Amino acid sequence: MSGIIGHTAYAILAAKAAEARRLPIVPVIRRHFPTYLAGAYLGCDIQTVPNAVCLDTGEGVGHGPVVVSRSPITGGPVKPWALAFEGREVTPQEIQTKLYGRSHLILGWSPADRNRTLGWSRYLEYASDVAGDAMELFGPGHRALAWVLGWMTHVTGDGLIKAVLDGINLHLIDGKYTATNRPVQDLVTFNEIGRQELGLNWASLLDDLATTPVEPVQGHYMRCVSRQGRLGAHFESDWDPGLESLLRAVMTENHRYQKVRNARLIRELSLTKGPDGRPVCDAALSAASGGLTYPEMVAAAEASQFRHALWQMGELIADVFEKMVSLQASLQELPAGEGPTWDELTRRWGSRK
Repeated sequence: MSGIIGHTAYAILAAKAAEARRLPIVPVIRRHFPTYLAGAYLGCDIQTVPNAVCLDTGEGVGHGPVVVSRSPITGGPVKPWALAFEGREVTPQEIQTKLYGRSHLILGWSPADRNRTLGWSRYLEYASDVAGDAMELFGPGHRALAWVLGWMTHVTGDGLIKAVLDGINLHLIDGKYTATNRPVQDLVTFNEIGRQELGLNWASLLDDLATTPVEPVQGHYMRCVSRQGRLGAHFESDWDPGLESLLRAVMTENHRYQKVRNARLIRELSLTKGPDGRPVCDAALSAASGGLTYPEMVAAAEASQFRHALWQMGELIADVFEKMVSLQASLQELPAGEGPTWDELTRRWGSRK
């Protein structure tokens, strides 16, 4: 699954799997759920910036370095977007090249930096160090830890869905992670699973995610600050404090632009009723899936056992949480307070007709 819908779904299911295992990190996730979900998307996908500017409206369009040739708003002309930073312009491609591998760690490095890719066992050590540092260096409170836990769901989820890691058994239409099946995964997760089964109000959830504060701990786990803490002691290379001011500017833009994208995503993924009363999805998403109607997408998802793949994702991320807790003693000593119940936690996001 691609983008924010997939990664928030993974994080929600992982939190529920962690709760079933009574992991000591669950109260932290509950108390800081918007921050946890923000870490699950914006804590990793630093390419959440426009690609271009619609000349008719002046609005940013597109996402990251994927080139937009015509405005999706008006169909009219566009010009390239760039981040104004310290007297110069930084392109989406430069942001991706400099920062994407630093947030994803196990994948996504530029060709010149591919030797910096972390193996899975090293990543588990890395994440446990970051979690310990989140409590010791970025307190008081546990908001930074919630952000880090969310970030971990993204790294793990990307590794699984992009076949860097084994564990997800999914063949939907033409594979696990393809341009054809991504619209199907997003639409089914947004509507069938998110709205109908989990009762989510996506508009409220995404708004909370985008408006939660930027967390400085992100600069730490991306090693864009001076070397410090457990992470600095055990991973001495690739720290580059010269990137800190750029990353801060990018993270601020990530949050700003996600607020813009939210309303567009809600419109794009919401269904309408056709003349026969059957649900109809966005025409562009139908075309991207090879021309499938929405009922055909639901049938394809059921045939591929898509719900089971999502369950697997939640359980496998909870496995990572459990391993990290075993590696980091300070997580085992978290306060035992229960925090809000899941009913209280999700009431704000319950579907409102």
